[in-house]
Order: sequence, then structure tokens, then C-alpha cells
Amino acid sequence: MTTPASAHQPTGADPTTEPARAARAHSFNAAAAQYAANRPSYPPALFDAIEDLTGHPLTGTRVADIGAGTGIATALLHARGANVVAVEPGDGMAAQFRRTLPGIPVIRGTGDDLPLSDASVDLVTYAQAWHWTDPARAVPEVLRVLRPGGALALWWNTDALDVPWIAEAADRTSRHFGIDVSAEKRNVDHRTADPSGRLDFTRRTVRWSRRVPVDTHLANIGSHSVFLVGGAERTASFLAEEREHLLRAFPDGVVEEVYEVVLLLAKTPA
Repeated sequence: MTTPASAHQPTGADPTTEPARAARAHSFNAAAAQYAANRPSYPPALFDAIEDLTGHPLTGTRVADIGAGTGIATALLHARGANVVAVEPGDGMAAQFRRTLPGIPVIRGTGDDLPLSDASVDLVTYAQAWHWTDPARAVPEVLRVLRPGGALALWWNTDALDVPWIAEAADRTSRHFGIDVSAEKRNVDHRTADPSGRLDFTRRTVRWSRRVPVDTHLANIGSHSVFLVGGAERTASFLAEEREHLLRAFPDGVVEEVYEVVLLLAKTPA
């Protein structure tokens, strides 16, 4: 489940209040099909980096994918040979997960209260979902369910803001919704992930891109929480204007989205 980090805030709401966080977190359930169809995936190099940092192949690894959403990351972990169980709190997202991945178990639960046994998994993953947790509760839960020598992997697809058209689009989003898109990357670090300092994270960044039709790109950004809670009229107005900007930048109607996946991985003592 995602929107990247705390940059995406609903206009007119205090993102630090629990009602605002809850509204954003639950907003994905009504847009689960849109999310599944249009959100970007993750590159193979990300999973290579996870294997490198853990020192183990994913094949045969017992993995708990938390905040699994519609199963984008879960499916890729499964394809690498991992034995995956998914944990997802949302009704709509879990239903979409089951339709997409009927052979993979999904359990209802949250990252702050994992429905898993002690020392039961080798790897816990949060694909763009850690920012919905309370680290003071989530870190002890992760340490409880990990086996000795296990690892926690957190990652986010972040926009490559050094690409001119992406920086310009981020500026338009910031002005329209009153948010700081550039805060996304600033907030993805070990201090934010674990303010207690109990986990020793290693950071890797993987750059990748995909080419998609303009409509797919617009549906992708429209599935982020700031758009889902921002009001239908406000969102539609922004997306209509954004289409015009995009077609000037990409007259063939195919957008090249460029991402940097930020990976934070921490191992536990063997």
C-alpha cells in the first residue's frame, strides 16, 4: 500500500492528526483496481540488492510482505522463489490482492500489530508502506517476528526530480495541493524509519524507468492519497491541466516515468 513518504499531504488537513492519516490510509481501498492497474512495479535490481545485503537468495526465504496492498511487491518476491505471506489492513486492497494473486495467502493486519508468530520469518518487507506505521510500535513487532539473522527491508519508488519534466510536474503538484513533493526523498532515511536507533540500516538507491501511455501515467498519479482525498473536482481539474502539459512534453502520448527506488535494509543478530 502506498503513497511515497509524508510528502503527499491532503490540502486543508493537518497530516499529523490521526483522522487525517486514517483518511489517507483508507483512501486506497476505493481505488484498489486503479492502483493495481496503473502503479509502477519494481526493477529486478532492487531484489538483487536485497539478496546482496542479506547475504541470502530470496529462493526459499520465508518473507512477510506488510502493507501488501494489491500485491505488486508480493508477486515479485514470489517470482524470485520466496515463500511469501502478505499482511494488508484494507478491505478493498485485500480483495484486489485475492483476485490478482489467489495462490498467495493474505492476512488482515497492520504493521503496528503483526498477525504473525514469534521468530517465524526470515525477511520482513514494506514496499512503500512503512510510513503508515508508528515506528515505536512497528520496530518491536518486526524484531519479534524475525528469526535470528533475519532482516527488515523498506523501500519506496521516488520520483527522479533531476529529470526536468518530473521536477516541473512536482512543482505544479506542490502549488495545486499545497504540499512539498521534494520532502519525499528527504523523509526516506534511517532516522525517520527508526527514530529509536535500534536498527542499523544500509541504504541503496536503484534508478529505473518505464514508458506508459499518458492515461496510465495520469491514473497512476491519481491513485496517490493526496489526489484520493483532495476532492473529485479539485483532482479532475489538476489532471486535465496535467494532461495538456504532458502532451506538450510527450507529443507521441507515451510518458517516460523515471524513478529512484530507495531501499533501507537492516539485519538482526544471528
